[in-house]
Amino acid sequence: MNLFLAAALVAVATGLAIAAMLFVRRRAPEGSYFSDGDRASGVFGVLATGFSILLGFVVFLAFSTYDTSRAGADVEAVTIFQQVETAQFFPPEASGKLTGQLVCYGRSVVHEEWPRMEDGTLGDSVNPWGIELFRTIQGVEPRTAREQTAYDKWFDQTSAREQARLDRVHGAAGVIPTPLWIVIFFTSILIFGYMLFFADSGERARVQAMLMGAVVAVITSMLLLLNFLDNPYHPGVGSLQPVAMERTLRVLEEALPKVDVRVDAPCDDAGRP
Repeated sequence: MNLFLAAALVAVATGLAIAAMLFVRRRAPEGSYFSDGDRASGVFGVLATGFSILLGFVVFLAFSTYDTSRAGADVEAVTIFQQVETAQFFPPEASGKLTGQLVCYGRSVVHEEWPRMEDGTLGDSVNPWGIELFRTIQGVEPRTAREQTAYDKWFDQTSAREQARLDRVHGAAGVIPTPLWIVIFFTSILIFGYMLFFADSGERARVQAMLMGAVVAVITSMLLLLNFLDNPYHPGVGSLQPVAMERTLRVLEEALPKVDVRVDAPCDDAGRP
């Protein structure tokens, strides 16, 4: 989330709401447009409570997806590291190839998939190195007990990696449906319109400005928060970044030479073949 843009949006929305309140206040009767203030406050309490419950539910839904995407990215990175370890128990010709393809997979996630998630163009596309890994493992025929154990473990880790990738990618699509957005915006506008009827020419202007400004500032901030949680990969403060995968790639680059494993990755630094 761009904090400066968010702050500007809150300030503009609050300023326009205050201006509208003060404009209506000029012709408003003393004591507001409501003849029974207690009844009007009770109705407003119902509106505010319903909006709060709806907003809380949606925030929980959006944050759950945000957290699932973050956790998926972490699990995917850890699984890549584990598969590199598992690959070392295969025959040399297969282990070297699998190791290189796993490194390319990680680079592709960082430099190819992440930018596409940020601009919303990843869609249902698969990671091409996942396909290459599948093709390579198809040609492996375990002969020893150690290789058979590694072979079985590989497929368990592959399933974990694929599920983690699905969790990561799911957050890029947005989880709040359009009808829910419509209801949220409609309720926000309804509350704003209802607040205008509290305009009171007998009350100080700054009090009326605070009355309207506080409500609109809170609603606008919550809407911006929902938009951020619904699009966690957009650039800005708090957005999800490929930190876990970058860390895994750095650790592999440092650790593999220490155990005499030479990586011949069939890709460039960006994960392209």
